[in-house]
Amino acid sequence: MNVTNWRTPTVVLACGSVILMLSLGTRQSFGLFLQPMSADLGWGRETFAFALALQNLVWGLAQPFAGMIADKFGAARIIVVAGMLYAIGLVLMAYSESGLAFNMSAGILVGLGLSGSAFGVVMGVVGRAFPPEKRSMALGIVGAGGSFGQFIMLPYGQLLISQFGWLSALLVLAVSSFLIVPLAAALAGSHRATGRSEQSMTAALREAATHRGFWYLTAAFLVCGFQTIFIMVHLPAYLVDKGMAPLQGMIALALVGFFNIVGSYLCGFLGGHYSKKYLLSWIYGIRSVAILIFIALPLSQWSTWIFAAVMGITWLGTVPLTNGLVAQIFGVKYLSTLFSISFLGHQIGSFFGAWYGGYMFDATGSYMTVWMIAVALGVLACVLCLPIDEREMAGMPVKKAAT
Repeated sequence: MNVTNWRTPTVVLACGSVILMLSLGTRQSFGLFLQPMSADLGWGRETFAFALALQNLVWGLAQPFAGMIADKFGAARIIVVAGMLYAIGLVLMAYSESGLAFNMSAGILVGLGLSGSAFGVVMGVVGRAFPPEKRSMALGIVGAGGSFGQFIMLPYGQLLISQFGWLSALLVLAVSSFLIVPLAAALAGSHRATGRSEQSMTAALREAATHRGFWYLTAAFLVCGFQTIFIMVHLPAYLVDKGMAPLQGMIALALVGFFNIVGSYLCGFLGGHYSKKYLLSWIYGIRSVAILIFIALPLSQWSTWIFAAVMGITWLGTVPLTNGLVAQIFGVKYLSTLFSISFLGHQIGSFFGAWYGGYMFDATGSYMTVWMIAVALGVLACVLCLPIDEREMAGMPVKKAAT
């Protein structure tokens, strides 16, 4: 009996969704710790924000290497190591008393943990497990798993902070994130890899490097990272600065997560029926309009909730569409590697979104400049997606695998 038979596409999809739920949901809750940790430890907001910016940069820089190892040796090994690093990083975050220690724990260790337990590696396995006609939908579902994590982990994190304090909350989150390790078993073994079966990784990288659309996609993904991490890290503090209760920040981010469940699934569904590049263009355009209206109108509970809902619909919808577009153009054999390179653009944007938000607030006492940059970048990304050539690359001659 083949011991890998139990790893059906459905099992891969379910366990991949839970891994993303734990990995991304925990990470999305970090914005709740900004105010209490900064106040108790006597830090400016830039100290906390820089560590999260570093986290996103390390995540992005390590992601292509994690993707390459996953494509060559299998995803399970990477996910196990990543889950352990994630949990250790959270424990050390709880006991960080200086900016340097916090950079090492929240920045480097958690960033490395995310590189092996988030989109690039998990979606690569899911993308290979499903045939082309079902792939976009499957990627949307696994993306919705990450969104569901944000929806449930934010109230969970806020409850832990309010009941036990931020230090104990981080320790409990560390235990929760360690569940990633046993779930990795479902993503072990070989999965379907259709087309270009003998293409080398070097040839695949060279092919992507010469495709202008790949770089347009990566640049647009940079904008996605800037917008989402800025909102995730700084929206709760922005609302408190405007006189709202800390609970409203948690509710806003939880609403982003809830509506992102719908958005990720919807984008995956639409990506299987319509042009992915046009869907991406619409997403970036809608975000810019939503941000502009949010900062222009008087702030209220309802305006915040509506803004969170609109952002949620578009939040991680870029991920299944970008991943699906990479698979559509370049095939799935090196999907983890190529998507991870594109995702590096996302994380470079995330670095600047997290750090520059804190820097500008400490320098000016306002987030307004960063909000306006987020609007302008969204318009740029909307335009960049339009000229992407969605056709499959002709690439190298493909030989049929021996049977």
